[in-house]
Amino acid sequence: MTTRAAVQQTNSAVGGPVAAGAVNGPASDTGPGRAQRILRAVAVLATAPYLVLKVAWLSGSHIGIPEGSVLLKAGLFLTVANAVTVAMDAAVIVLALLLTRPWGRRVPGWLLLVPAFTATGLLTPIMTAFPGQMLVRALGMGASEAVKAARGPFLDPWVFTVVYGGFTIQGLALAGLFVPYARRRWGRVWQGALGTRLPSPTGVVAGAAAALGTAVGAVHLYWAFGGSAGLGAERAALYSAETGVVSGVHAVCSLLAGVGVLLLARGGARRAWWPLALAWIGAAEMLAWGLWLVVAALGPDLGPGDGTPAVIFLTYAGQVVTGCLGAVVLARFAAARCAAA
Repeated sequence: MTTRAAVQQTNSAVGGPVAAGAVNGPASDTGPGRAQRILRAVAVLATAPYLVLKVAWLSGSHIGIPEGSVLLKAGLFLTVANAVTVAMDAAVIVLALLLTRPWGRRVPGWLLLVPAFTATGLLTPIMTAFPGQMLVRALGMGASEAVKAARGPFLDPWVFTVVYGGFTIQGLALAGLFVPYARRRWGRVWQGALGTRLPSPTGVVAGAAAALGTAVGAVHLYWAFGGSAGLGAERAALYSAETGVVSGVHAVCSLLAGVGVLLLARGGARRAWWPLALAWIGAAEMLAWGLWLVVAALGPDLGPGDGTPAVIFLTYAGQVVTGCLGAVVLARFAAARCAAA
């Protein structure tokens, strides 16, 4: 789950330094309500399964890793990746506090928006693809025994259930905390109509994001339905409806990013919140998950074949570029709304 092999097994920034009150007036120092305190506790507790496993692996334990797994010989790269992901999951605790404590409304906007954007991007495909894979298996359309045998040992099945279940709970809890926080602090940025068309350079960036996102989405959609071009023989042999679900999620997010940024750039009488949500979710998923895949692809080859095929790597890079372009449009939209407020 920290390397390209984990991705294959399951395939298996925004905003400027807006000070508190810059849009909606001084932030209130009232503490969180009961619902927010519950969601905060849920988000914090949901980090436990991943943190415990990662710390155990860093300490030399092989819990959840079967004999013969490629993870047992991953070396320094996996150690560093595990340490980085421990820090990332621990950051969820800090984010939950930022979203619920009075001092969290006084920190610079970027200090909260960057991790929130990253968390959205990393958790979205897990929160959607993992339940989708469970449904596929429940319907009897999961990976065949031949595909499972071709994958070889990797992680015990319970690890995915525990870890991805925890991630899903984290994502839901953080979303429940972030929306009311954003309403209080930046309400005028996303409430009301879209308004004036953004300047033409931003429109060009939005068009480029939409075009590239469409191309990336088309590739992922092709792979989602069993297309094998560009994958290599070994990876193509590992296709199942479960891996198709993950590719399908990437395809949908790339299209959401394109549609969202185009609507933001065009302006008009549409309500701003839903194009902003599309652009935020789509661009975040493209940038965060795409960057994760690129880093994993540059690491040691733990999967089938001789390294990452060029088409796959270019698709990952296309996700990163699409996400970056989308983030630029989001930032320009927010800046324009703040200037007009």
